[in-house]
Amino acid sequence: MLLLQIPLLAVLLASGDNEDAFQEEITFKIIHSSSFYNHSWVKTWKSAWLDDVQTHGWDNTDNIIFLRPWSNGNLSKEEINVMVKFHHRLSTEMPHKIHRHASQWQLKYPFGIQIIGGCELHPGGSIVAFNQFAYQGSELLHLQNSSWWPSVKDEIIAQPMCRVFNQYHVANKIVQRILSYSCPRLLLSILEAGKADLQRQVKPEAWLSTGPNPGPDRQMLVCHVSGFHPKPIWVKWMRGQQVQQGTQQSGILPNADGTWYLQVFLEVEATETSGLYCRVRHSSLGGQDILLYLEHHQGSVGWIILAVMVPLVLLTALAFWLRKRWSHCEPPASLLPLE
Repeated sequence: MLLLQIPLLAVLLASGDNEDAFQEEITFKIIHSSSFYNHSWVKTWKSAWLDDVQTHGWDNTDNIIFLRPWSNGNLSKEEINVMVKFHHRLSTEMPHKIHRHASQWQLKYPFGIQIIGGCELHPGGSIVAFNQFAYQGSELLHLQNSSWWPSVKDEIIAQPMCRVFNQYHVANKIVQRILSYSCPRLLLSILEAGKADLQRQVKPEAWLSTGPNPGPDRQMLVCHVSGFHPKPIWVKWMRGQQVQQGTQQSGILPNADGTWYLQVFLEVEATETSGLYCRVRHSSLGGQDILLYLEHHQGSVGWIILAVMVPLVLLTALAFWLRKRWSHCEPPASLLPLE
């Protein structure tokens, strides 16, 4: 296993201009999420993720879908088929086992089960495999050396589950082999195959606005940042060199083109806005932060309003003058009635 990983890791780390890439922990994981509505109705969703990027999905007939051109890495068709068949078996057999022991484990319908398995690449090059079993979003068990162990001190669910799951020696060894052998190879190979896509740098666009009025004599300031890639970003409301307390950040949401979008809020007294600005730091900016000053924003809004109002005032004045002129103008003599 190590001999197969070393060439891929060497290629990844010796990537020329991208030698500083992938310096943070990177995780590849497959998520099984099952909703048990009653004793006979179960619905399961499966997906695979490289950090926040979905790489694989499954259709209604349980066929795997490669969502990126590089999603299959360099695994052979045989290895992929083994993984597909195992996950299909897991999806079909696991619900029966859960149903069978639901009463013993005091599981109350409806409930949710989540199984997350994968591997994590650390900055030093080591890869750690993991497999976790959760009930209602809380981890109960984890797989270690082909055996299940309780993650919490729970005599009602976790301990009995461990005893049952550890009876399936062959299945546990297959899971451990996939996690320890196939997962690291897939993780390293899709990092290499998708390097251009994963490491692309797209500069963010940023602008300011005001949100709904939070109360008398108060303002909600909003800093919008959109179109950036990769996802890690630093955005704060500041005055001078001080980050303003009370800054709140929305979740980082995906755009349709694979870039990201973010909002950062600050509620302030209407009289305390002087000197405030939004600061944006991102790897694509090359150390040149984006600074958006509130005064400039308010000034630009003022100029826009002025640019709209001045022509309207001039047109109104012109219309009033023309109307006044025509109302005082006598018709020409040729048009006067004859006596």
